[in-house]
Amino acid sequence: MGRSPVIKNPLTTDEIRALRQRLEELRLEHKDLDDVIHHLGHSAYPDQLQIRRLKKRKLKLKDSINLIESRLIPDIDA
Repeated sequence: MGRSPVIKNPLTTDEIRALRQRLEELRLEHKDLDDVIHHLGHSAYPDQLQIRRLKKRKLKLKDSINLIESRLIPDIDA
């Protein structure tokens, strides 16, 4: 007969709330960096080193966002 799926490592309500809050903070910072990079790239004398550093930071933020998103999706054993 069919068994109910088992969720591995369930998060508490407080943990979920904290992760969602952190996720929103990271998304906002990611968007802000995107705006800054766009502005710097279209300035009269773009600082390529600064743009490269900001892009690297933006990629790290994206990795952190993806990690939190994956933690918020429970692992289910079928």
